[in-house]
Amino acid sequence: MVVQKKIPLRKCVATGEMIPKKEMIRIVRSKEGEVSVDLTGKKSGRGAYVSKTIEAINKAKKKNSLGNHLEVTIPTEIYDELIVIIEREKLK
Repeated sequence: MVVQKKIPLRKCVATGEMIPKKEMIRIVRSKEGEVSVDLTGKKSGRGAYVSKTIEAINKAKKKNSLGNHLEVTIPTEIYDELIVIIEREKLK
C-alpha cells in the first residue's frame, strides 16, 4: 500500500485559486507592521500567499488584495521584489 503524501494547499490572495504551497510566495507582516517577502515560509507574523506569476502580482497590486489581507499598506518595493523573484525563477 502506497501512502499518498498530502500536499499543503494555500489560497492565492490575487486569484483566489488553491495552489500547492511550494508554487507560491509568502508575504509576511511582522508584529511591528513591517512587510517582507518570506521565501523560507518560516518567518513569524501574518502571512499571505500569492501565485508565482507576474499576472497574479499585478492583480494583487491593482486590487490591493495583499494590503487588505495583511491589513497594512504594501510598499511598491515589495511588488517589485516579487516580480524580480519570479523573473529569476523563470531563468533557472
